[in-house]
Amino acid sequence: MPMPAFPKALVAAACSLLCVAATPAGSGQPTATSPVMVVVSDLASTTSVVKLYFYNIRENFLKPGHYTMLKRVNPDGQSKLVLPVNLEPGEWAVAITQDVNNNDKLDKNMVGIPTEPYGFSNNFRPRLAAPDFDDCKFTVEGPGKVVTINLVK
Repeated sequence: MPMPAFPKALVAAACSLLCVAATPAGSGQPTATSPVMVVVSDLASTTSVVKLYFYNIRENFLKPGHYTMLKRVNPDGQSKLVLPVNLEPGEWAVAITQDVNNNDKLDKNMVGIPTEPYGFSNNFRPRLAAPDFDDCKFTVEGPGKVVTINLVK
């Protein structure tokens, strides 16, 4: 007995989903990610939002709106954050700000130096200019990576 058209289409769709799920990485499908633990210390406020900007494209580092991923975290009374994230293998850099006055931007003085807490992966401390990607990069190669960042107040 022939199969009606609707169940036949459903079976075809299910088979194509199974084929996609079995396709190896690097063939146009999403790549596997690895768990990374980001630890942020020295928060200036236990109630103000902390923003973590993740970059994996060198040319986009610190360009407004060009981050790969943004995480907004409320410290909920804690002076330290431990945030698990899943990142694709490769080189990454993280920039962090804490919006202590809750105006949804990083406040700066007239010279352009942040007046609110900030930090970078590798605990890089800029002197006269913003860091570049190489100053802050770390490599994700598998599970177990921990990135610790102390905020500058």
